[in-house]
Amino acid sequence: MTHPPAAPEYPEPPRYPQQPPPAPPVRPPAQPPYPPSPAYPTYPQPQQAAPYAGSDPSRSAPPVSAPPNVPPPPPLPPSPPGTGPRGGDPHDPRHPHHISTEHGRIHLAAQQRRTDATAVGSLLLHLPNFLGSLFVVGLVSLFFGGLGFLVVLLWLASGALIFHRPTESALARHVLRLRYPTPQERAKLEPVWREVTARAGVDGRTYELWVEDSDHLNAVAAAGHIVGVTRFAMERLPNGELAAVMAHELGHHVGGHAWAGLLGYWYALPGRLAWRLLRSMTSVMYKVSRAFSCFGIAFFGMAVLGLAYVTISSLYGLPLLILGVPYALAAVGRRAELRADQHAAALGFAPMLAAVLGKMHEEEQQVQATLTVRNGGVPVAQSPLARLLTSHPDYYTRLHHLQPYLAPQGH
Repeated sequence: MTHPPAAPEYPEPPRYPQQPPPAPPVRPPAQPPYPPSPAYPTYPQPQQAAPYAGSDPSRSAPPVSAPPNVPPPPPLPPSPPGTGPRGGDPHDPRHPHHISTEHGRIHLAAQQRRTDATAVGSLLLHLPNFLGSLFVVGLVSLFFGGLGFLVVLLWLASGALIFHRPTESALARHVLRLRYPTPQERAKLEPVWREVTARAGVDGRTYELWVEDSDHLNAVAAAGHIVGVTRFAMERLPNGELAAVMAHELGHHVGGHAWAGLLGYWYALPGRLAWRLLRSMTSVMYKVSRAFSCFGIAFFGMAVLGLAYVTISSLYGLPLLILGVPYALAAVGRRAELRADQHAAALGFAPMLAAVLGKMHEEEQQVQATLTVRNGGVPVAQSPLARLLTSHPDYYTRLHHLQPYLAPQGH
């Protein structure tokens, strides 16, 4: 049995001397303290304003004063008369009746239009005028022989023209004396109109904005899609009051007042023309009868009375209804104005609308004062019948109906 060779033996390595542990570092001596900074000058503190009576000083924040070298902002320049309450530029954002038109709210109501009781009443009151016009058109159709029924049918179908956009434009331009707004005017009107229609939930693109070159405060809602404002209202009213005016006219459209009134007027037109022609012929016959002294006048009176009796008996008293229709239509028109005021107030424009009504009342007083001066200082009184034919309520009546929207709401 063989054994492995033994490992060679190496010499033991030399032992090195042990190093002593390092000494702790010696910190440098502390530096002498820095010299104190020079004291900065103290400025006088702003004087605290005295608290109002009944206020809690612990809950009021101290007022923030402007630096001493900054001058105060300049005051608002004086405004011409009629620019708005409390003076100031009507287009200044600090005006009390300025509103923001940058909300961008979009809400479309499911029912864009309706026909309220005022519009229905207007259509019903125009019914006697419609029947009278139908009688006149029927008489005219007799001159066309066998094609006479086509004349009646065409006249009945012509009512649809009031909803025809080109016909509406011609009506606005030639009858109402309106025009399209310039780009600068459109830049003023469209943001306000967009705010009004957004609050009402109405698609504003359905309607067209027009301008009347007038120096009076007025607006109009015509046909089915026309909203017109005067140049005075556009330039001299704050945008909140202009919005109130446009919201009022939108109320006429939403309630159906505009198209109902125009449709009734259109179908009553033949009867109106025939009535004017009859009045003219009667006036001429009266002048001719005067040439034959009292006998001619008596004969003329008997002829007129006989014609009136035959007309009333054959038409079952319809002419008597026609005589009272203007007064009833005026009453319905006043009710429609109050409905349109309510529509504008419900959208949040009650204070602005009250201010607009005040300005319109001032204009009426100025006109009344001018008439009084021309009449030698004697006030020109309006007759009771003339007041019954007024299509707009007086200022105090409209302001009275706005009180529920002007009164502060309790919490």
